[in-house]
Amino acid sequence: MRRTIATAAKKTILLAVLALAAPAYADTATVAALKQFGEPEFKPGFTHFPHANPDAPKGGAVTLAAQGSFDSLNPIILRGVTPRTLGLVSDSLMVGSGWELDAAYGALVESVEVPDDKSWATFHLRKDARWHDGVPLTAGDVVFAWDSIQAHGSPFLKSFLDRVATVEALDDNRVKITLKTTGEIKPIIDFATSIAPQPKHWWTANGRDISKTTLEPILGSGPYRIKTVDPGRSITYERVQDYWGKDLPVARGFNNFDTVKVDYYRDDDVMFEAFKAGAYDFRTENRAQRWTTGYDFPAMKDGRVARRAVKSELPLGAQGFRLNTRRAKFADPRVREALGYLFDFEWIQKNILYGQYSRTTSNFPNSDFGAKGPPTSAELALLEPFRGKIPERAFTNAFEPPKTDGSGNNRANVREATRLFREAGWELKNGKLTNAKTGEAMSIEFLDGSGGLTRVVQPYVEALRKVGIDATLRLVDTAQYQARTDEFDFDVVVANFNFFTPPGTELRSYFGSAAADIKGSANYAGIKQPAADALIDRALAAKDLDSVQAATRALDRVLLWGFYMIPHWYNPDNWVAYKTKLAFPSTPPKYDLGFRNSGFPDTWWVQPGKEG
Repeated sequence: MRRTIATAAKKTILLAVLALAAPAYADTATVAALKQFGEPEFKPGFTHFPHANPDAPKGGAVTLAAQGSFDSLNPIILRGVTPRTLGLVSDSLMVGSGWELDAAYGALVESVEVPDDKSWATFHLRKDARWHDGVPLTAGDVVFAWDSIQAHGSPFLKSFLDRVATVEALDDNRVKITLKTTGEIKPIIDFATSIAPQPKHWWTANGRDISKTTLEPILGSGPYRIKTVDPGRSITYERVQDYWGKDLPVARGFNNFDTVKVDYYRDDDVMFEAFKAGAYDFRTENRAQRWTTGYDFPAMKDGRVARRAVKSELPLGAQGFRLNTRRAKFADPRVREALGYLFDFEWIQKNILYGQYSRTTSNFPNSDFGAKGPPTSAELALLEPFRGKIPERAFTNAFEPPKTDGSGNNRANVREATRLFREAGWELKNGKLTNAKTGEAMSIEFLDGSGGLTRVVQPYVEALRKVGIDATLRLVDTAQYQARTDEFDFDVVVANFNFFTPPGTELRSYFGSAAADIKGSANYAGIKQPAADALIDRALAAKDLDSVQAATRALDRVLLWGFYMIPHWYNPDNWVAYKTKLAFPSTPPKYDLGFRNSGFPDTWWVQPGKEG
């Protein structure tokens, strides 16, 4: 979700030509774009984003692949697993550019009215916006979506919008939101880029219930409509030839395929074999072994398939083992730290990852929002009120995960882990790590819903068994994995927390105390740390980028020294492979691949004459 704010200095100007930060504020400004800090890069009158080719040919078909399954097409509710590409049928109020980290440009809205204190915003909808059945899209559809999210939505989505107090339709073309806070533009951006209106007339007809799962193709307003659904196996979209927004600057050069089909595979290896056999056209690769040695099949050799590494400056989320501290055995941070000593990343990097990755040392890798080196004076000022309540190391040391020489000889780290276990009240009895007070033997189940990391998790499982821990890896299907993680019914899961930039209210769902007991939230570790809550609040209330960075870096130190995660690794490059019938713009966006809809190459096209 990349966002932008253009602003006006005078109340009488309808479309912004100056940033909201302009020195001469009137009571309100009506703007064409939104940006959190500084001025927007693209001014009113721009024709298209630089990474989109406005002359790209329309037509042809693309087949994609996804791992897992799906059992619902309802984008609002927590229940059910939806296709990641479902956003193809929807429009949001505003969209990001791919060139800025905190900006939003009008899609469904042509302008936004914002007062000086930023306590509310009124979105002016485009009067030609309509649903696929021809019915005009109105402010009432935005309110209906908001009300449905509040009543039935997933906890993560609700937490992301939790600074919005009310949403009301002033008339058919104006939606006003009132915030719980003042002085912040980010909640307005978050609302504009997150909310996809829902067709009230459709959902309330023929006995439909937006609180329940459904496999009926939902009505949308976006560039595609759902053509066919094979539940759990595939979904096919067709381009809407008379899509109302096709000539908008934010849409020109996008959505070039006539049909988009997504086939689902239960197994990652089977999915790759299908790509080699030509069953689908495009994939992002996430295995170093395959990227290094697996692309030597005939279609690659004869030029029918190509691959490329695309560099990105996009700040990344941290992947790692998330330890469920709701379980008593993980409540002591010394136990969590000890488990980190038993994860031999250097051996895995050498033998499994082909040296292709960088070790994660922050909750905000590849960005300026994570802690680096000793804390700065600004970070220390934020941490000082919590001295004695957070680990002393947070005030002095840079966090570094335990290291080995990669030989597989991890004896020094095993000794340190054993010492920490002993301090926390766990000792070895009859070959089992046992709680000295309760007699409980330590057992750890790693829950996995894809199998994609089995080759990484299994060596760690074996290492834990060697020190007397009854460690197991449990593979479950997508639906069961979703249900168990929603209920926090697990010991350890692998999770990758993406965040929006600058980090915002998603921090509360990932790390906030209030989210720890909300089923379906993303606080998998069950973190309840007052210092983290306070620092999240400081990050959200920051008035400039330096203050945001100081707060997120201080937060990072609290989380890292709390050992809620055993960090994995990250790759700043994006690995993609594709059939050479596909073409793409020569200029990639700065911060992503230009894939607005969860892995869908929406600025690419089929080369004329190469549709086969």
